[in-house]
Amino acid sequence: MTEPKYRIRALHTDSTVTVYQAYPPGIGLPAAADGRFPAAWKRDRMTWIKPSFLWMMYRCGWAAKEGQETVLAVEITREGFEWALARACLSHYERGLHPDRAHWQRTLKRAPARVQWDPERDLRLQPLPHRSLQLGLTGEAAHRYADEWLVSVTDVTALARTIHGHVRNGEAAAARQLLPSERPYPLPDGALDHLLAPGADAVAPRERDQ
Repeated sequence: MTEPKYRIRALHTDSTVTVYQAYPPGIGLPAAADGRFPAAWKRDRMTWIKPSFLWMMYRCGWAAKEGQETVLAVEITREGFEWALARACLSHYERGLHPDRAHWQRTLKRAPARVQWDPERDLRLQPLPHRSLQLGLTGEAAHRYADEWLVSVTDVTALARTIHGHVRNGEAAAARQLLPSERPYPLPDGALDHLLAPGADAVAPRERDQ
């Protein structure tokens, strides 16, 4: 089956969803050790979470980019994730979705979350035709993320580097076996309508994912 252009794919359970972030060791290591973000993590700044492991690898360069040397798998409640999605605004103006640019700007300014859809990546971090969700949290959403939604924080830097080693050695099958099992994330019909251009190729398959 052809992958729809817009669909959330994530490692998830009945109650949680895993997202990825990358930080310098001064933030990432204590976060993984304590299961919560340290005081150096600022709740008044926007923080971006990514359900796609490979998009995170693209962003952090397999944990090699300065300031992104520690990759975290952050397990949060599905309730919190869906709260943010429901209140998010698309990060760019989309004709036909927003009444006008001024209305979009007002909505974006008030929204506690924003969404970007960026090309998903393959093992070599090349763009794929379908999109990957990025969810930016600010204000109330950032506070809830850090203080209410966290279930666990795991340092997956070693995993990232192991997978990258297989990719560099041409061992695609071995690399793919280690990837997190990201499946379509179930949402009610229409749950993403406010985050997509009218007529966008999207699926929110709650009933198909049971």
